[in-house]
Amino acid sequence: MTAPARVPVRTRTSADLIRAEEPVLAHNYHPLPVVVARAEGTWVEDVEGRRYLDMLAGYSALNFGHRHPALVEAAHAQLDRLTLTSRAFHNDRLAEFAERLSELTGLDMVLPMNTGAEAVESGIKVARKWAYEVKGVPADQATIVVAADNFHGRTTTIVSFSTDETARSGFGPFTPGFRVVPYNDLAALEAAVDETTAAVLIEPIQGEAGVVIPDEGYLTGVRELTRRTGCLFIADEIQSGLGRTGQTLAVEHEGVVPDLLLLGKALGGGIVPVSAVVGRRDVLGVLRPGEHGSTFGGNPLAAAVGTAVVELLETGDFQRRAAELGEVLRDGLAALVGRGVVGFRSRGLWAGVDIDPAIGSGREIGQGLLREGVLAKDTHGSTIRLAPPLTITEAELMSALGALRRVLGRD
Repeated sequence: MTAPARVPVRTRTSADLIRAEEPVLAHNYHPLPVVVARAEGTWVEDVEGRRYLDMLAGYSALNFGHRHPALVEAAHAQLDRLTLTSRAFHNDRLAEFAERLSELTGLDMVLPMNTGAEAVESGIKVARKWAYEVKGVPADQATIVVAADNFHGRTTTIVSFSTDETARSGFGPFTPGFRVVPYNDLAALEAAVDETTAAVLIEPIQGEAGVVIPDEGYLTGVRELTRRTGCLFIADEIQSGLGRTGQTLAVEHEGVVPDLLLLGKALGGGIVPVSAVVGRRDVLGVLRPGEHGSTFGGNPLAAAVGTAVVELLETGDFQRRAAELGEVLRDGLAALVGRGVVGFRSRGLWAGVDIDPAIGSGREIGQGLLREGVLAKDTHGSTIRLAPPLTITEAELMSALGALRRVLGRD
C-alpha cells in the first residue's frame, strides 16, 4: 500500500500542524492551539497571519522581545565568524561576556552553561564541592535546603526536591541530600540548617508557583542566616532576573548579594540557550579542569548574544521600563479584584493572577485570551501568569488588560 503524500510544511494550516505533531512529538507539553510562524517585538503571527500580543515572553526568555535588533545583529555577525570551538580551546568572545556579566551582577566569576536546569545542576555541584573542600562537611553528607513549591527545572536531581507530584511521579528513585521547608518561613529554614548544610537554594520570587513574592525582609533574613551558619546562599534568578522585576536582579529589591547566582532564559535573548552560574571567586574556584563542563557552554555564538544582552541591561532602560509599566499592570489588575479576579501578586512586569474558579480554570482563561488576540498561560488551577516583553508599550499593556476584562465578562 502506498503511503499518502506528506503535505509540505509551508502549505499546512495551524490545524494541520497541530495534528501532525500528535504522533511524532512526545506529549510533555500541553500548548494552547496557536501555531506561531513569525514574530517581532511584542507581537507574534500564526501561519494564517493572525496577530497576537505576547504576554508570556517565553517564560521570561524573551525579556527584550522577539528578534530584538541588537541581539539579532550580534547573532548574525557571530554566525559569519565562528559558532563553536568547545572548551578544549579558547574563543575570542568568552572573556568579554564573563567580564561584563560579572560587573553587571557585582560578583567575581562566571561558569557558562546552556539551559537553566544546567545552571541549577552546576550550582548544586559547586555547593557540594565547596562544602567538602572548604566547610569540611564529611564526604557524601552535604545537604541543601530548598523551598516547597519550588521550580528549578526538570532533571532527575532537580525533581528529587520538587513538591509538585506531576513533576516527580514516575521518575524515582530520587537523589538524596535535600531538605524541603516552607517558602517565606525563616524559622523553618533556620531549623533545617545544620553543620552539613552546603547551601540554601531558593527563588527570590517563585514563578511557576504563581509569582509568589515573599514578605519584605525574607531575602535579607536568608542572607543573614546563611552567613551566620556558614553555608552558601544560592539565588535562582533564571525567571526573575535580568530586568523582569524592575531591577537587574530580584534580590536587589532587598539589597542582597548571594554567594551564587543562577541565570538563564533572557540571558540568551530568546535566540540561543545561554545560562550561567555567577559567584564569588572562592566558591566557583573549587572547580578544577575535568571536574565539570559542557561542550556548548560558553560557545562563541552564545557569548556574543549574551554580551549583547548584558549591554542592553547596562543602560538601565529595561529595568526602568519594567518598574514604571509594572505600576500600570498592578493598577489594572487591582481594578479587577472582586470582578473576576480573586487576587494577584506582581512585581515589575510579572504577575500571577488568581481567577475566580466559578468563571473558569487558568487554561480556559488562556483560551479566552487567545481568542482576544493575547497570549498568556496558566500555571496552577485558576492562576494565569503575565510576563510580557519589557519592550511592551503602555498602550499594548492596557490593550491586554482590556482583553482580560472581556474574558472575565466585565466589559
